[in-house]
Amino acid sequence: ILKKSVSTKPADQSIVASLRHVKKSFDDLDVLRDISLDLYQNENLVILGRSGTGKSVLIKCMVGLIRADAGEINVLGSSVRSLTPEQLDELRLQIGFSFQGSALYDSMTVRQNLEFPLKRSKTSYKKKELEDLVINALKDVGLENTSDKKPAELSGGMKKRVGIARTLILKPKIMLYDEPTAGLDPITATEINELILRVREKYNTSSIIITHDISCARQTSDRIIALVNGLN
Repeated sequence: ILKKSVSTKPADQSIVASLRHVKKSFDDLDVLRDISLDLYQNENLVILGRSGTGKSVLIKCMVGLIRADAGEINVLGSSVRSLTPEQLDELRLQIGFSFQGSALYDSMTVRQNLEFPLKRSKTSYKKKELEDLVINALKDVGLENTSDKKPAELSGGMKKRVGIARTLILKPKIMLYDEPTAGLDPITATEINELILRVREKYNTSSIIITHDISCARQTSDRIIALVNGLN
């Protein structure tokens, strides 16, 4: 089994997420066989692997979208597998999840897509506050002029950026990127990689970047872990 780390953690970094001996199967298919890893404060950790090796399942287990069969998952001081649905929702407010397909609502404008998580949070926002948060989030990803467009009017790279903006709008402590450069041309993929680095710099986030793109891994990572046959 391949293990690789391109750097070691600085002594002053604390652990923000920890997985120990995590396992997940679907019927007779063992997807995650024994996964242990740590994510450190302000770190970009890349999990590299071929399609179908369980990378996306891993981060979905981290936020409780999929329940692990065994092992311990601790995120921001909470044991994920023991949380109630209400407690999971509270934890997810601190975690930005950038889905592979961007997961934008086709019937909504870009503005409405970004307002959606704000309106579902427990904080009440005035109309002007919502407008400012949306515009600032879009400025962060270089798309401040797209607020009234529908997802169908955007390119693949623009959809990725809007998806990232939607995750940033709640100022998460951890960012999870699922195949952020999948399906993009090399120039657009490089722009997304640079955006990931800017997000970390501006928001002081800790990030896990799931990818099978070697260029993405090299450009964005502080450390790389290779996932092979459900093991790391």
